[in-house]
Amino acid sequence: MTARIFEKRRIAQTELAVTTLGLGCASLAGIFSAVPAAQARATVAHALDRGLTYVDTAPQYGLGRSEHLVGDVLRERAARPVLSSKVGRLLRPVAPERQDKGAWVDPLPFEQQYDYSYDGVMRSFEDSLQRLGLEKLDILYVHDIGTATHGEAGNQPLWKQLESGGYRALRELRDGGVIKAIGLGVNEWQVLMDAFALGDWDVFLLAGRYTLLEQTSLAPFMTTCIERKASVVIGGPFNSGILVGGDKFDYAKAPDEIIAKVRAIAAICQDFNVPLPAAALQFPLTHPAVCNVLPGPRSPQELDGILDWWDVKIPPQLWTALAEKGLLAEGTPIPGGAS
Repeated sequence: MTARIFEKRRIAQTELAVTTLGLGCASLAGIFSAVPAAQARATVAHALDRGLTYVDTAPQYGLGRSEHLVGDVLRERAARPVLSSKVGRLLRPVAPERQDKGAWVDPLPFEQQYDYSYDGVMRSFEDSLQRLGLEKLDILYVHDIGTATHGEAGNQPLWKQLESGGYRALRELRDGGVIKAIGLGVNEWQVLMDAFALGDWDVFLLAGRYTLLEQTSLAPFMTTCIERKASVVIGGPFNSGILVGGDKFDYAKAPDEIIAKVRAIAAICQDFNVPLPAAALQFPLTHPAVCNVLPGPRSPQELDGILDWWDVKIPPQLWTALAEKGLLAEGTPIPGGAS
């Protein structure tokens, strides 16, 4: 199978460069519905065969399942992609009758313990290498720290862990050359602004907050990334499925105002003969801070569908039309001008 030629963008000031399309591996671990292991491995292999050079996983995904599946494929490859995983959750064995599976259909027999401390970060990193069966990772993200996951009171002691030791551990790993980039992977752009106060970061994985439907992170977050020379990976480009014909937004049933906005965006896309998912997939890359868009296909066939949307040529006038209709936030950078 012939690999495609993708544009590559550099991650901040690091030596890492990634294709502008990546592979997110949460769905492959069976969130909400099961994905057979052979299908998951085939999806990772297909992504690499097609030329993608960035793969993201995490201990949380399937409570270790995703890292195992990704490692199974990468260990057989001479040329490996840029690989990221996450810290902040340690996995402990648990009896099946006591396990909280969350949204995972068939997770491995572990429970998660939040730990953003120095020792927790170091342990999480080493555990990920063991699950992957690999000798190195390229990027480590601090995973799901913030009030959306932990609540305001619950987040305070965890943030203190990151502030007093976790960030130092990440810096030691990066500055010692063990990993090449550090960042945070969250759904809230506000917590990333707080992170800037702790020090310098290379790359942030932000899910759902800079998409064709929502640009709430545009200012001050995205503008600060430009100033601080940090890159952004955009996860969840379809906003939980509402931009590919689903009825979910932010993992829940979409409210009426969101449905109405999606219909308005879709009408303009139709005027330009552009499928809505194609516009949604390509939109984040119009911002200069964004280095990668990270969808999460569940099969090689779904990935091929994403690649078809990726190949759609989108006229700059489509973005201009969206801006003129007030469907993009004021100040959104678009090719040929700003809204």
